[in-house]
Amino acid sequence: MAASVTDLGYSATTVAEIVRRARTSRRTFYENFSDREACLVALLTETNRQAVDTISAAVDPSAAWETQIRQAVHAWITNAESQPAVMLSWIRDVPALGLAARRLQREVTESFITMIRTLSDTAELRSAGIAMVSRQRAIMLIGGLRELTAMTVESGGRISDVSAEAVDAAVALLGPPSAPGNQPAALSD
Repeated sequence: MAASVTDLGYSATTVAEIVRRARTSRRTFYENFSDREACLVALLTETNRQAVDTISAAVDPSAAWETQIRQAVHAWITNAESQPAVMLSWIRDVPALGLAARRLQREVTESFITMIRTLSDTAELRSAGIAMVSRQRAIMLIGGLRELTAMTVESGGRISDVSAEAVDAAVALLGPPSAPGNQPAALSD
């Protein structure tokens, strides 16, 4: 599935293409998956589990808070760059798929929220005045990174090309509150 999505995209991937690339039979495919969507869900379940593990392992909780954020964002980018077409399929194709894919999307988003909140709950971040990241802010970070990743891949760019901007945005979003007087003006109606 990953190879076919990389070469053809999910919409052009067929069960025949998957079994041809896997050098297996349709029978074996259907013993493991009910359809190609189930196969994609299995691929993305494993891909996202590995991403959470990789990002979590990349962050040194004793490092300075800026370094921790940089480590996490760079791990996100490295992970996304390892399979950009699969990442793009995750971001663009899954929302249009069935119930199992939508359930996976919610579960994975929850796992990333939990990871971000766990990574932000360190003594180093607390000493810098950074409270555990709120659920809402974690969602904003995830959504921003996902969309930046998708738009970069779709435009033919490399995800690493936006690394500095992604780190700067994450630092601004997750860093300590601004000093009084440096707060942004409230939005008016």
